Amino acid sequence: MLTQIVRPLVQTQVRLLANSQATQTTLIDTISRWLGYLGVDAKVTKLASDSEGIHVSITVGKPDSCETKDWQKILDNLRSSSDKDNNCEPMNGSQELQLARLLAYLIQAGNPNNNINWNEVENQLQSLQLDHSILSGIQSALKVPQPQNLLDKLDPDVAASAFPFAVKIAWFDQQINPQENHALSALLCAMK
Repeated sequence: MLTQIVRPLVQTQVRLLANSQATQTTLIDTISRWLGYLGVDAKVTKLASDSEGIHVSITVGKPDSCETKDWQKILDNLRSSSDKDNNCEPMNGSQELQLARLLAYLIQAGNPNNNINWNEVENQLQSLQLDHSILSGIQSALKVPQPQNLLDKLDPDVAASAFPFAVKIAWFDQQINPQENHALSALLCAMK
């Protein structure tokens, strides 16, 4: 449902940018406005293009729906981060396994009759650009039913990594059934 709403808007914005005489100004305004729709106070501080894409730097202020204590904790965590090169830490083996099992659980929840064809699933998962090791983990995990207690005591970092993929997997068939909804809710709760 959301993709049916957002994609036409994106297509309209792309046409607007392609036909704009002030493309840079229009793009800066568009980015700020779209993030504003999400309640995020964002200001574009740098915009540059090269042959491969557009590089955008933004400054993000506290979102409207964010409590001050949570925002301060986010800022403190970023300041004390041990990442020297600003890249996300890679997942360890057990986190990758948990991610693969969670995604397999979502696939199984979307196919309650257990009629899962790996070739079809793999083709759908290609759009998510998952690492080969995660894909292999999902394939292995799909060979057995994933237990319901998999959603208990989720690692918050794994839940945060899994959530965007889980939403896309749940939407593969353009509907979310109660089991998929339960799994998505559990991921959201784990991130809080």
